[in-house]
Amino acid sequence: MTVHRFSMFRETSNSLMRVFRYTLCCIIQLFKGLSAKGIDVIFVSSTPPIQGAMAAILKMFKKVPFVYCLQDIFPDSLVSTGLTKKGSFIWKVGRVIENFTYHKADKIIVISQDFKRNIMAKGVPGEKIVVIYNWVDENIIVNIVRAENKLFDKYNLPREKFYLTYCGNIGLTQNMDMLLEVAGELEYIDDIQFVLIGEGAYKAMVENFIANNKIKNVKLLPFQPYEDISYVFSLGDVGLVISKPGVGENSVPSKTWNIMSAERPVLASFDENELKHIIEENNCGIFTKAGDKEAFKNAIITMFNKRDECHISGLKGRDFILKNLTRAKSTSKYVEVIRQFDSN
Repeated sequence: MTVHRFSMFRETSNSLMRVFRYTLCCIIQLFKGLSAKGIDVIFVSSTPPIQGAMAAILKMFKKVPFVYCLQDIFPDSLVSTGLTKKGSFIWKVGRVIENFTYHKADKIIVISQDFKRNIMAKGVPGEKIVVIYNWVDENIIVNIVRAENKLFDKYNLPREKFYLTYCGNIGLTQNMDMLLEVAGELEYIDDIQFVLIGEGAYKAMVENFIANNKIKNVKLLPFQPYEDISYVFSLGDVGLVISKPGVGENSVPSKTWNIMSAERPVLASFDENELKHIIEENNCGIFTKAGDKEAFKNAIITMFNKRDECHISGLKGRDFILKNLTRAKSTSKYVEVIRQFDSN
């Protein structure tokens, strides 16, 4: 494999500068692709969203197949996060880019059946779409028994408590307000504790909320080194997947697979989609509708009172991963798609 690198200024939080940076990167990538020799297949992912259009243009010049890996549906994702509205100018431009990319792609790999239904409703032929779930490295993320989990000692966490852990971006769409409200209402159960691991735009607001409301059963931790990922996802008795209503209609967060790989049950507060069916059909946790605070709170109490069942759900989650979402199984499916265009 030959890697071509080029320097670029760092990404900032300014939206306009991020768009400029994405555009500049794609322009450079296009010219590098045009000058490249011996191309058999173009393979790109959907981040940033204009990268697919860049690959579609490159295909027109190089006359080779184009495989598009769709990890995020644009501009739907902008609408769900509140960055724009359906029917706006940005949305219309996004739809033009989206349709152009889908039309030019020879195969589109999507990460869920919901993604497939979404783009089929936009006119993409079903035979062009291949569903391949994001995988987890089952050998990297494994269960660490509590007695051997160094994070309890590092952050002075009593091992006898019942922990619910959230790991990931602490942003505007994760519904941290509801999570903190529930934590506050459950303070009367001394053994229930919440641990939030991550960074994000909303973290300062979370810290202020905890301080102003004197919530004592929530602890914030920074992102941990990747080599400690098993310790992170083994920290809790339950792993949380949470978002505001309307944000996760077409997504299955990858952290779900990490939770399950570490033999932990999943508690989801999410839009009703494929995630709901996976959790319920495999008995690997509890699913509650996004924004339903009472259902979310009651699920926590249920899992706290039925710890043996939680343990069994965690084992079932790990079993689901081993049967369906190992690195070897999923990457081999990518290879199968690309080999369809092997001219040799």
